Amino acid sequence: MSSTPLSTLPIEPGLMVLHGNRLEDLRDLLAAWLARAPLRPLENELMLVQSNGIAQWLKLALARSPAAGGLGISAAIDVQLPGRFLWTAYRAVLGNEAVSVTSPFDKSRLVWRLLRLIPQHLHDEALAPLRDFLGDDPDWRKHYQLAMRVADLFDQYQVYRADWLDDWEHGRDELRDTLRNRRSPLPAGQRWQAYLWRLLLEDVGPDQRDNHRAAVHRAFVERLATLPARPPALPRRVVVFGISSLPQQTLEALTALARFSQVLLVVANPCRHYWADIIEERELLKASQRRHAGKPGLPAEPRYEDLHLHANPLLAAWGKQGRDYIRLLDAFDQPDRYRPQFAAIGRSIDLFEDAGSDTLLHQMQQAILDLEPLPADPAQRKAWRDDDHSLRFHVAHNPQREVEILHDQLLAMFEQAARDGRPLAPRDVIVMVPDIQTYGPHIQAVFGRVPPGDPRHLPCSVADQPARGRIPLIVALEYLLALPDARFAVSDVLDLLDVPALRKRFGFDDAGQPLLRRWIEGAGIRWGLDGAQKNSLQLPTLEQNSWRLGLRRMLLDYDVASGEAL
Repeated sequence: MSSTPLSTLPIEPGLMVLHGNRLEDLRDLLAAWLARAPLRPLENELMLVQSNGIAQWLKLALARSPAAGGLGISAAIDVQLPGRFLWTAYRAVLGNEAVSVTSPFDKSRLVWRLLRLIPQHLHDEALAPLRDFLGDDPDWRKHYQLAMRVADLFDQYQVYRADWLDDWEHGRDELRDTLRNRRSPLPAGQRWQAYLWRLLLEDVGPDQRDNHRAAVHRAFVERLATLPARPPALPRRVVVFGISSLPQQTLEALTALARFSQVLLVVANPCRHYWADIIEERELLKASQRRHAGKPGLPAEPRYEDLHLHANPLLAAWGKQGRDYIRLLDAFDQPDRYRPQFAAIGRSIDLFEDAGSDTLLHQMQQAILDLEPLPADPAQRKAWRDDDHSLRFHVAHNPQREVEILHDQLLAMFEQAARDGRPLAPRDVIVMVPDIQTYGPHIQAVFGRVPPGDPRHLPCSVADQPARGRIPLIVALEYLLALPDARFAVSDVLDLLDVPALRKRFGFDDAGQPLLRRWIEGAGIRWGLDGAQKNSLQLPTLEQNSWRLGLRRMLLDYDVASGEAL
């Protein structure tokens, strides 16, 4: 390296991959690199993340003081999801005319095209499996559900199996396996997929048949390889932080961008040794290029039946997606090219820190880090300590109870941290759930019931919630569109009246809400418009507790009663 100050070094293009088992260490390394090689003033730093929660955490970390490992300020940071960025890059390279805003192969549009094409060609021999599935059912909802599933399938193929679509387009009914470098004929029961894909290409016409993502991506990579200079709309640097897995198509695009831009992939890797071969059929998947060395003492070619003696069982059982990602990265990575640049600032591109063995959680993390198998002899396993609460499991009967347990445990953690003198703040806690739309209302109900002035109050924010489940007017619109299949439950109708826009439209004021609820409850209304509507849902034809019977009761009371309404 030259004697030029590190902070003024030019941003050289290329792909750089940083591995580490702790996101905090990777974050600090990223901050150090950004501080030593800053962009120009008013130039945005582009970062790709997998969730809004990680984006917020990263911004707060970068805003820390330089003494604490931050940059002092977090500004001009453009955080995006990988999919959105890719389409922006496609347009920057190929032009807006070549990459339209909407495509006939978008999932939302593909559904309706399939809903028209499948019935038209249902008697084709190639679509016999679909014909057998649909049968003689005249209900078009079944056709729509099938079109939805097939559209979702083709949507995923455009990202993850673009090679299959290319083969099918050219009449090759086969499955290409790039990892194993082999091809196999498409099973007879699945050949309808290739036939249907060719029907779709024919239906959209020659002008738009190359507008699907796989074709656009192929054109993007080919165009970047021939350009003499970086298009002005492409960023000079792209940071991909903490994403647990990326499809091969995205990695190909980032590698192609690295010809003109500096692409920094920050990868959370739980193991310091090479572990991508610890999978089924590993003898067929042996990588030709490896970033990390194998574990000392591990045979170069262990037998499949002996793999359990050399691999951590938890990593082998739950780490398949990570294994495939690490192995895919190694095919694009050339660490010797950029390792000296990080060595010049006194940092390594591999940040693996021992977790220790003081708690059960640390023991588990250390075993994964070192690729340690489970001791075969129970006597060699470490003894359980009753005071070790680092790893706990709770069994709850529903999401509401899960969130209540979470709230109690967090309060206990903060109280214990205060007694021990350890710094712990709500911003240090992140809670992961499988479906935020399911848990979001329960989180608001449990964490929102304690007012801010209460010592038990825990400030929180729910990230990654779509507007469809949060904005009352959109929720109401979705319910109104689904009225033909609705049960017209009292709770659902009253929820609609809680939407201010609906109350204003029909002339209800806030003062009349309690009165209306009392009327409905007094009339015995529970659900269903009338008996015929209940029968349409394949339920007994009963007027009892329906809206028709309840309204009739209200009118009769109005006719015979005297005095004011109660």
